[in-house]
Amino acid sequence: MSAPTIRPATRADVPAIAAIYRPAVLTGTASFELDPPDDAEMTRRFDAITQGGYPYFVAEIDGRVVGYAYASAYRTRPAYRFTVENSVYIAPDMQGKGIGPLLLRTLVDGCTAKGFRLMIAIIGDSAQYGSIALHRRQGFTFCGTIHSVGYKFGRWLDTVIMELPLERGDTTPPDEPAAAKASDHS
Repeated sequence: MSAPTIRPATRADVPAIAAIYRPAVLTGTASFELDPPDDAEMTRRFDAITQGGYPYFVAEIDGRVVGYAYASAYRTRPAYRFTVENSVYIAPDMQGKGIGPLLLRTLVDGCTAKGFRLMIAIIGDSAQYGSIALHRRQGFTFCGTIHSVGYKFGRWLDTVIMELPLERGDTTPPDEPAAAKASDHS
């Protein structure tokens, strides 16, 4: 197996992205969706994220997209414009091979370059030990757990919230991030 290449995602990657996301919805608890979105919905989401100025990356090995990561608005109200929420998904057969850390580090760097100050990870299910460990190894700290906030597969699920200050964090006044400049805050 070749080493993974991390690159910006394109619309042509959406079918592969949707194929990676599908099992996370159908069999996993990382996503609280119950039905996997089709390619058209995933394209709509991709366009909203990338047109909003947020970074979106894929990991590729031997021409196959094996994972993806993106940042999006943590919340839509203007005061949150310096904070992003991350999402990282890896193809089931490629998990545990070091792709997640590469994607997450690239995403952190991309968000820092765009002027964002805080990255939030909202990890579906407190039993997602791999995701929690991935974020902890990348410098995220634990903020808290929201207990029994979702219901899937016949059981209540928690979410774990973690955070990572980006570059200057809250130590200096902000510059407007590219995504904030591109949106209307009235």
